Amino acid sequence: MKLSHFNFELPKELLAEYPAENRDESKLMVIHRDTGKIEHKMFKDLIDYFDEGDVMVINNTKVFPARLFGNKEKTGARIEVFLLRELNEEQRLWDVLVDPARKIRIGNKLYFGEDESLVAEVIDNTTSRGRTLRFLYDGSYTDFRRKLRELGETPLPKYIKREVEPEDEDRYQTIYAKHEGAVAAPTAGLHFSKHLLKRLEIKGIDFAELTLHVGLGTFNPVEVEDLSKHKMDSEELVIDEKATEIVNTAKSNKKRVCAVGTTVMRGLESAVSSERTLNTFEGWTNKFIFPPYEFSIANAMITNFHLPKSTLLMMVSAFIGHDLMKRAYKEAILEQYRFYSYGDAMLIL
Repeated sequence: MKLSHFNFELPKELLAEYPAENRDESKLMVIHRDTGKIEHKMFKDLIDYFDEGDVMVINNTKVFPARLFGNKEKTGARIEVFLLRELNEEQRLWDVLVDPARKIRIGNKLYFGEDESLVAEVIDNTTSRGRTLRFLYDGSYTDFRRKLRELGETPLPKYIKREVEPEDEDRYQTIYAKHEGAVAAPTAGLHFSKHLLKRLEIKGIDFAELTLHVGLGTFNPVEVEDLSKHKMDSEELVIDEKATEIVNTAKSNKKRVCAVGTTVMRGLESAVSSERTLNTFEGWTNKFIFPPYEFSIANAMITNFHLPKSTLLMMVSAFIGHDLMKRAYKEAILEQYRFYSYGDAMLIL
């Protein structure tokens, strides 16, 4: 399939600037792949579609406050620094994006915080907007990380034009987030409330956890018409023995295995054995899933509504079937579903 197959007109007003008032009360579109039936529900109604022994696989990555604002030495120009990846703990080296990039050259220093207690030096140019920074900080590594958290803000997606608000720190994080390392939230998981998780647990639904630290590469635009030529950025992935045991038991018992989000689906498909069961995994994945694709692990999926031409939409299309995906998205726009990170959800069965 080609890039142009994934374009559609998305009204700007359907891009969600704020989350639903209650996590589990966003809208939920339920799509049955076998019949093509589409239902309109609330997210908390998803409990009705799962039974004892079914499994939900969740991504327990935790978003860290990756967006910093500093001032350039001498000129005092305000510079946005987006932390992408720690390269060296001892030397405090980080891959970052800077904006405006044209003002930032090797050798420049940036000062952070009102007291300018954190300083970074630019030591390399990696891409047009990418730089490598060495942070200069006298305290311990623990103190340094605490300082980054203190000075950073929640990295809401760029399409959200408003200022970051205090509630974003909580709402742009799943309630089961554990392992810090993501610069974007695994957004399908944002809809789960503590109450809904408890109800699912009481009904006998099992949960398996993996960790995939979401990077900005997930949202990179596809710039080639031939999808086979698009390269995904690598992201760190960990799947432990406990998770593989829970998932493989459910598969052998012909139960439902539901991937909560595209990050989970990509993680699962990165660790498939020759017998089409789930393997443990610790490393990096740059798996790119687009139609046609045969899925090996999950047979159900929860996901948000994605942007035109995005790799996330391509994965959904591969799972649901392209024609049904187009029909579902047409109906979502008609029914005023909210799109993207803080938007509504879809359950594909």
